[in-house]
Amino acid sequence: MSVSGIESLGTAGFTPYVAPTVAPSAAPSPTGTSAAGGAGSDFGRMVVDGLDRLDATQRTADGMAVQAATGQLENLHDYTIAATQAQVTTQVTVAVRNKAVEAFTEIMRMQVG
Repeated sequence: MSVSGIESLGTAGFTPYVAPTVAPSAAPSPTGTSAAGGAGSDFGRMVVDGLDRLDATQRTADGMAVQAATGQLENLHDYTIAATQAQVTTQVTVAVRNKAVEAFTEIMRMQVG
């Protein structure tokens, strides 16, 4: 069974999210610091990459909204897909942020004994 328009989904600017892979390395580096010290920068890089992807998704949806409003967009469903993708990406980002803040707050409540 074929649905018209679904074949062009791959060419509509939609790129599925692919989670980055992080190579585990527990061996100490020659400078004497463990790989855990570098994990902070890897995590930071992943956060920045995620925010960049969120921004790109938002910009794509905004651009398509302008095209739809001016009549330059041929397929309105492309905008609907982009807007939904931006909405879901934003919701996931906010959920991750909320969990991170909750974890930080819990760590700050811990008593050192």
